[in-house]
Amino acid sequence: MPSAGWWVVVLPLALMLSSDYKLRSREVDQAVSGSADLTVLVEIAMYGCAALYLHHRFRLRPPARRPTGLLLAAWAFAVYVALTALWSPYPQLGVVRGAQLLITMTVIYTVATRAQPRDLHRLAHAFIAIVLVSVAIGVVHPFPRTSRTQERFNWLFVHPVIAGVYLAVAVLLVISYLVRREHPEHRLWHPVVYLGALAVLSGALVATGTRGAALGCAAGLVVLLATARGPHGRADVIVLGAAVAVLAALAFSDAIMAFVARGETADKLLSLNSRTDLWELAMRAYAEEPVFGRGLGASRGLFLDDIGLGGGHNAFINALVDNGAVGAAIFASLLVALCFVLLLLCRHRPLRPDAGLLLGLLGFFVVDSMTTEGLATPANVSGIWLLIMVAWTETLRRQSRVLDAPPPAVDAASPTADAAPAVAAGPERATVAS
Repeated sequence: MPSAGWWVVVLPLALMLSSDYKLRSREVDQAVSGSADLTVLVEIAMYGCAALYLHHRFRLRPPARRPTGLLLAAWAFAVYVALTALWSPYPQLGVVRGAQLLITMTVIYTVATRAQPRDLHRLAHAFIAIVLVSVAIGVVHPFPRTSRTQERFNWLFVHPVIAGVYLAVAVLLVISYLVRREHPEHRLWHPVVYLGALAVLSGALVATGTRGAALGCAAGLVVLLATARGPHGRADVIVLGAAVAVLAALAFSDAIMAFVARGETADKLLSLNSRTDLWELAMRAYAEEPVFGRGLGASRGLFLDDIGLGGGHNAFINALVDNGAVGAAIFASLLVALCFVLLLLCRHRPLRPDAGLLLGLLGFFVVDSMTTEGLATPANVSGIWLLIMVAWTETLRRQSRVLDAPPPAVDAASPTADAAPAVAAGPERATVAS
């Protein structure tokens, strides 16, 4: 099947960057009030252009065949979250974010049904390149920082927490290409380039001081190594993990403690930067509307007067407040379905590197979501990458059907009868789908 085209790379990245990369900073109360400046209008226009392009190119219609369970779970999540904008206390914000989520899901559905794995690998390399350029911008031209982020690395007006997500995802992508054995054609760069990129990205991730992203990246790396290379990878995790842990404890204990403490008091650390206080308020808000939630975007403004923080700072608590028990259950079902399908795909050796990478990314996002809400909310790097992983998994599922299909029957009288079984059973059967 021919490659899907440049749009598989450009559209998801355009939505991601227009949502996160800002040339100005504004307070949370301005966002929840529904006020729109030029930056917001450009972001909305970018999503509108993506929707118009898909309609013009593909004349999108209802699917002719039944979607898979994973795609149904993704659509259920997107539609329900967008629906909650109808009862949000901040209707302008809710409607815009709901429309953005539906457009993103439409892009992802088109990728899932039309793209091939190699298209997603091009997207991954483009993402790595963008993050490397972003790091260079942050070094060469630092933008003004707030008092809370004065000592933390970032670029433009991207918050260090969001920058940490970009960097951690890029680190896991680079490592996956360094340890890849199957389908080496998906490595588009020389190994030296990957090693250089890994050094830059890892250093920048530590410099952001984003503890959730660093811990999530470590967890994602363990999952990636344990699944992408099968039993050998699990042995590597045990041996190398133990060696690295001992080395870090002996040689870098002071640096690690400084990174974790980040100059904060014991009370501040125990409250996870006031997150535990925020979560107490969030659970009270959830108790008032436990079934259907307070509405999309509600958590962005509910706690500003009491604690000065916007958002739930935890994806699952944020889902409970905004979307209620119904939305949180759909969100959890999507994560479970994605994990289950990827574990099944790991049984196929040719697909194991990609499935292991996606499991590693999923592990990162789940851990990172303990302290940030992005995975459960629209129009940000975490939420968009979650849906990209759904599309990537669907492309792998199509390849797995080729692997599981029995070899075609060959007439014994045919002069090629002796050669045909060898071709059908050869190691390259996995590439037939592409």
